Amino acid sequence: MRDVLYDEDGSLGVVVESGRGSLPFALCHGEALVACAAWALGEAGVTQVDLGTPWEALVEAGEPLVLHDPLCPMTPADFIAACVERCAATQAVVVGVRPVTDTLKAVDADGVVQDTVDREAMRQVTSPIVLPASVVAGLEGLASTDFAELAADLAARFPVVTLEAPAEGRRVGDEDDVRVLEALTAR
Repeated sequence: MRDVLYDEDGSLGVVVESGRGSLPFALCHGEALVACAAWALGEAGVTQVDLGTPWEALVEAGEPLVLHDPLCPMTPADFIAACVERCAATQAVVVGVRPVTDTLKAVDADGVVQDTVDREAMRQVTSPIVLPASVVAGLEGLASTDFAELAADLAARFPVVTLEAPAEGRRVGDEDDVRVLEALTAR
């Protein structure tokens, strides 16, 4: 990890735990997922604000906004900082993604399974999503707190670039996934 992470002009960040049930409060390495995510933001040089912060205050701050999902709790701080740096360099929305490894099948309107979908062209949205200040100013708020829905909405309206998150930045969907992530990130 770098000694100094991104803080050139500053950025604000939110750990988005709403709409995720109780899973953000599950433990990984003895700490709540939401706490792990918050620490990563801090280590990345991001100033944390509450999800309830009025949108107008975020616009007025004139800084990039980093959205971090506690269901990707072990996303490394240096990856978050790299996403903020890419956002600053490109002025595009930056979305962390992971390769899709599951077999995907297409289903027709009647529910009949069709062909296998080429997963090489597919990505799973993970964390973070970084919005440049200009995008924050162009929104009235977040269209969704579901990162896949939000990324799709943003891509329809703004330039978006993706960065492949490291394996420890994977998304968890249940307690079993948390145990796998814990094993993956054991020291």
